[in-house]
Amino acid sequence: MGGGSYTAKDWDKLRTSRGITRDSNERELFTSRGCDDKFNPKFIKMRESRDNDEHPRSTPIAIGLDVTGSMGYLPAEIIKNGLNELMKKLYASNVITNPQLMFAACGDFEDDAPLQVTQFESDIRIAEQLMELWLEGGGYGNGGEDYQLFWYFLGTHTDTDSWRKRHKKGYAFTIGDEPVHSEIRTSTFKKVFNEDHERMSTKEALKICEKTYNLFHIVIDSPYYNVTSVVPNRTIHISKQEVGYLPEIIITVICKLEHKNPADILGDLDKKTLDIVNRSLKTVQFDNYEDVIEV
Repeated sequence: MGGGSYTAKDWDKLRTSRGITRDSNERELFTSRGCDDKFNPKFIKMRESRDNDEHPRSTPIAIGLDVTGSMGYLPAEIIKNGLNELMKKLYASNVITNPQLMFAACGDFEDDAPLQVTQFESDIRIAEQLMELWLEGGGYGNGGEDYQLFWYFLGTHTDTDSWRKRHKKGYAFTIGDEPVHSEIRTSTFKKVFNEDHERMSTKEALKICEKTYNLFHIVIDSPYYNVTSVVPNRTIHISKQEVGYLPEIIITVICKLEHKNPADILGDLDKKTLDIVNRSLKTVQFDNYEDVIEV
């Protein structure tokens, strides 16, 4: 997958055809009332990010969104504002070559659909598939969510030319407001992936993902949870009111790992935006972080 190119014109067409406005809410934008089999990991052997004539040096970017009850606003915000801004900046800046985006809906292992995963795409299908995901709105007050299911999926069920041909890692971001559970149970492997697998610690799932992806977790700070570190040294903190700055935060992270000056990509940010970006990344360690592994 991954043909075509994202354009603002295509986004405008989609926004008009779907009636997307600043006031659109999540139930208006996301009309699915169940998990589509094409996004169900139980039926997905592999998601592929491939080079092609249009995109000869593809770079996979995977973004997992918490879609439990407290976080339903997040996918809506991404659709209304974040995705278009992120894609425009990525394409305009060439901070990475040939970006191909995948989205995931992340939930709780007790949900009907704890994980849903789109294809890697380079054009407006990114938004179209995102809007087909089911916002289950679950979560069970059991002390966390299961972002590590997506980490495991990325490490074991994606195949990218970026890694296969160039041994260059992709980028992965999970976003949510709760801690992550400490393990993947045997029963959860069967339920989500239809795999007979021994229980796996979240730390192990993290290591599996980090073999081929630069992984970061973005915490939406909540008064109900004191979430400090989800991914050690790569946990980013923002408030609910700062979700609109995700494109600048994500691109700044990528710039730092690509050894590029964010200002050269994003231009002169206003003081408020710059302060939010800098504050969100103050505990993130970029020194000695290598995203290319020599073989």
